[in-house]
Formats: sequence, C-alpha cells, structure tokens
Amino acid sequence: MYQTRALLTADWQECDQVHIDDVSSDDNGQDLRYNTGTLTFSIVDTYNFGADGFHAAATSANLCLATGVRGGVDWMRKLAFRYRRVKEIYTTYKNNVGGLLGPAKREAWLQLRAEIEALTDSWLTLALKALTLIHSRSNCVNILVTTTQLIPALAKVLLYGLGIVFPIENIYSATKIGKESCFERVIQRFGRKVVYIVVGDGVEEEQGSKKHNMPFWRISSHSDLMALHHALDLEYL
Repeated sequence: MYQTRALLTADWQECDQVHIDDVSSDDNGQDLRYNTGTLTFSIVDTYNFGADGFHAAATSANLCLATGVRGGVDWMRKLAFRYRRVKEIYTTYKNNVGGLLGPAKREAWLQLRAEIEALTDSWLTLALKALTLIHSRSNCVNILVTTTQLIPALAKVLLYGLGIVFPIENIYSATKIGKESCFERVIQRFGRKVVYIVVGDGVEEEQGSKKHNMPFWRISSHSDLMALHHALDLEYL
C-alpha cells in the first residue's frame, strides 16, 4: 500500500519549495516501479517512503531553508522523489478528488463543502465560475500565488475542487520568498510581452502588482467576484 502518510508528514515540511519542480534537477529519473517482465507494479507496491531513511538523513532543518543550500546527493534525490510523487497524485486526481479520498471520506468531504458553500453564500462557486472562464480561453492561464506552504496549498486546491483550473505547474508558494518575488518568477517564465492581471484582497499582492505595472482587481465581497465574472464574460478582461 502506498505510503501516503509517510510522504506527507512533517519530516519534510521544513524543506518546502516555492514550485513543484524546484528540486526536479535532483531527481535522477529512477523508475520507482518494479517490473517482473510480465507485470508492472506501480510505486504503491515497491518504494517505501516511510523507510527510505529520508528523515534520518535530514539532520539539519536548515538544509532547505536557504536558497542554494543543499543536503547530500542521496537525501536530495529522495526529496525530489517525494515532489515527483506529489505531482503525480495531483495530476491524476485533480478531476477526481473523491477517488483519492475513498468512499467514506468522499461523503464527508462533499458534506463539508456543501456546508461551507451555505455559510459563505456560494463564495467558492462564484470564484470557480470566473476561474473556469479564464481556464477555458486558449490564450489565458490561471496562476496561484499563495502564502501557504506548497504542499498544504496543493492539498487545499484539490479539496476545494480547484485542481481543474489550476495546473500544478502554475501554483507558487510565497512562504519563503514573498509574493513579489513569486511575481518575478512568473514573469521570468511567461515573459513581459503578456498581460498580467492580479486578483486578490491583500496589501502584499497589490504592492507587488504595482511594482510590476500589473492591473490589480481587488476582491473584498461577493459583488467584486460577480463584477469580475461579468467583466470576463463580456470579454472586457
């Protein structure tokens, strides 16, 4: 059985990254499946994240806290394996979170989501409508920059049913470097000849958007979300 708990424990929270591919260069591409010649078993049957010595090898919590500071080659490879597996899980289940949770937890999750929607006057539904419009355009993408650590952020995106509009490659954690630096990374990736529109409710993202001359759309209420959807629907944005 796949070691989900071992994969997502606090053992590597201190080695949180800004982007899912930040440690991909340390991944040697090792096939983590076992092939008998007639049957191929997936990683769930073979690689034991709970017993690969990753935590024991991480003797210093500072190994991943500073940019460019790394642990041993073997330890970094094991960290990269974890991020590779997280990426696989996200990509596989972004449209089927219930399949990841299993029947019992799926029902509890759906009930909780329904209660949240009722208490927030369908805030998530309104946001998803706008995000879906953007995602449906061939020349537009949704990018998420959050102050939450990357792994918890990915979990939240899946649990809120937003995986379908946020490809994992478009999610950035500003926990270590701040949102302004994340904006700079996004610009480096997509270039300066595109139009960026920042949507948010915080001072940090507004200041970052001003520094990079990006229009800022403040979301403070339902009416702001509805106005955003209306502007997108009429192709003003």
